[in-house]
Amino acid sequence: MTATVFSNARIIDPSRGMDERGTLIVDGGTILTSGASAANQGVLEGATVIDCAGKAILPGLVDGRVFIGEPGAEHRETIASAGHAAAAGGVTSLVMMPDTSPVIDDVALVEFVFRNARDNSPVHIHPAAAITRGLAGTEMTEFGLLRNAGAVAFTEGRRSLANAALLRRAMTYARDFDATIAHETHDPHLGAGGVMNEGLFASWLGLPGIPREAEAIPLERDLALARLTGARYHAAKISTALSAGAIRRARDDGADVSAGVAIANLALNENDVGAYRTFFRLAPPLRAEEDRQAMVEALRDGTVDIIVSSHDPQDVDTKRLPFSEASPGAIGLETLLGAALRLHHNGEVPLIRLVDALSTSPARLFGLDAGTLRPGAPADLILVDLDEPWVVRENDIRSLSKNTCFEGARLQGRVLQTMVGGRTVFEAGPV
Repeated sequence: MTATVFSNARIIDPSRGMDERGTLIVDGGTILTSGASAANQGVLEGATVIDCAGKAILPGLVDGRVFIGEPGAEHRETIASAGHAAAAGGVTSLVMMPDTSPVIDDVALVEFVFRNARDNSPVHIHPAAAITRGLAGTEMTEFGLLRNAGAVAFTEGRRSLANAALLRRAMTYARDFDATIAHETHDPHLGAGGVMNEGLFASWLGLPGIPREAEAIPLERDLALARLTGARYHAAKISTALSAGAIRRARDDGADVSAGVAIANLALNENDVGAYRTFFRLAPPLRAEEDRQAMVEALRDGTVDIIVSSHDPQDVDTKRLPFSEASPGAIGLETLLGAALRLHHNGEVPLIRLVDALSTSPARLFGLDAGTLRPGAPADLILVDLDEPWVVRENDIRSLSKNTCFEGARLQGRVLQTMVGGRTVFEAGPV
């Protein structure tokens, strides 16, 4: 592996509060040096020199919530196809949800994911394990064994635990094993039958709605349990001003809590459902514009810690249906950065905060050796033209499923090169 010198680059590294013009040198799979001072250290003999012409180098993105079909639904997405889609989107590490068949609820399945990813994926894939066996919500999994095997978090994936006593016990075990509970909150009764945000627009479309309280009420319960147990709790995907307020209050009370938001809930709102396009049926649903703005504000002020793609491949059998019958979910690995950069270009969120939420904070949250351009760190990084426009086209999507919310969208900010462990795993072709 030859050394690589990225010169004349805009280096953005939230882990050091850095946004400056300089040089980054990769040698032996690690970052040798980076920053303005690196330009004065010379060029390694035989190194490949890349003149970045002012383009940005960012830490590789870390996606904290990705659903993959394998094992059990390889026609929707394999570990290999998800890895290649991630590389094209600038994601160098991702956390894989346990919603597979069989469920990732024992050590053998955790080892399967690591082994498969090592052999077939160009990026790092870290499995999260199920809180309960089979995601059935009754019997807890073996937290200690799963944690030792490499599970980076415990979650029920798309599901919410209804049993508060069981969740309390899970939080206690997670605390003792220094693990994070990452939980989606959705009250199955308040949201029963709902397919989009409850409100006037849903009434116009004649579709049953999901009230904001269906997310906020179980979240308040979870936060109370986090305070009670002292556990590290992560609200996997919030989408409303009510939920953001609950996170703020829990932190003020001293709870060890964090929150994520799906990129769709930052970039889109309920009006995008428009002509009953099932690719916009999501969980949580696209909310009203005031809730989208509240999510942007929560991201800007740090109430929301991370942005996730919530990549959820669905095929034609589950999406080419009437809106109320279609399965929720959209792919997002390849559009995560481009959609997020909308918030930078329109001045809503500072660029360094955006990169932190896409890379540095999720790496820290899940305990991954990623999300930094510090000397000595693994050379997981991306070269990005922050201003280059591109159009999302179905034929260019590398994911096996094509259910994107951004089909035909014009995005600004394109990944030119992705490097994992010092090896280039993606290079962009001409637009």
